Amino acid sequence: MARVVSGDGVSLSVEESGRGHPILFIHEFAGNQHSWMRQVNHFSRGFRCITFSARGYPPSDVPTDLANYSQDRAVSDAIDVLDALSVEQAHVVGLSMGGFCALHLGLRHPHRVTALVVASVGYGAHPDRQAAFREECEDMASTILADGLPDFAQQYAVGPARIPLRIKNPLGWAEFVSVLAGNSGVGMAMTMRGVQKARPSLYDLTAELRHLTVPTLLLVGNQDPESIEPSAMLQQTLPSATLSLLPAAGHTLNLEDPDVFNALVEEFLTVVERPAGS
Repeated sequence: MARVVSGDGVSLSVEESGRGHPILFIHEFAGNQHSWMRQVNHFSRGFRCITFSARGYPPSDVPTDLANYSQDRAVSDAIDVLDALSVEQAHVVGLSMGGFCALHLGLRHPHRVTALVVASVGYGAHPDRQAAFREECEDMASTILADGLPDFAQQYAVGPARIPLRIKNPLGWAEFVSVLAGNSGVGMAMTMRGVQKARPSLYDLTAELRHLTVPTLLLVGNQDPESIEPSAMLQQTLPSATLSLLPAAGHTLNLEDPDVFNALVEEFLTVVERPAGS
């Protein structure tokens, strides 16, 4: 495990394994760098796999000032990780909160990205949901600080879009709950307020998204209703996007069906890396 210091002095925990073209994995709100273990075990056979825990997620530093958390800062942290590891270009794979980060990374630094995989993205993105979503973010942050992460984790993990994981993989669901409960309550509350609550709606970025030509794979479960419509919008807006709808799948796609997830990502990356004209 290595440490990377961000541009504003926050220390980030980073792990890498394998050799080949780099893949940067960016985790969701309820996870951390270890959430990608099943992907790293698979892809490290042919790729250089890089994972990191976002600021606010131990063993990365946990700033206590809300000013240290934002969508732009999350993107800068990802770039700082790539720079520290001397990675000029990488495939970028993000889930949920990490998917938002991956999209923004592609928009702000397209020359650093060779392919994007954006999974389970879109919660609260629709304009009709923005006000309610921001209220929900504030409520969740307050609940985390008031009740503590162990209680919050038990409630959060039984949301409708998380139930498919519990049904299909009870041990994986228990591991998910354990990872969530073991994060930092302060860090997650700050992340919820500074990143999730304050991020712009994807629908407000459509003019920019139309110019994002990086090959993009969108993955969404058919039991993740908050993500389906935004993902369809992205497929229609991004010039080089493919959308795959996974049957009987909820929000946590990389843990629910890791073999399916890995196969879809691998097939996509194989096409992206295929020499022109072959």
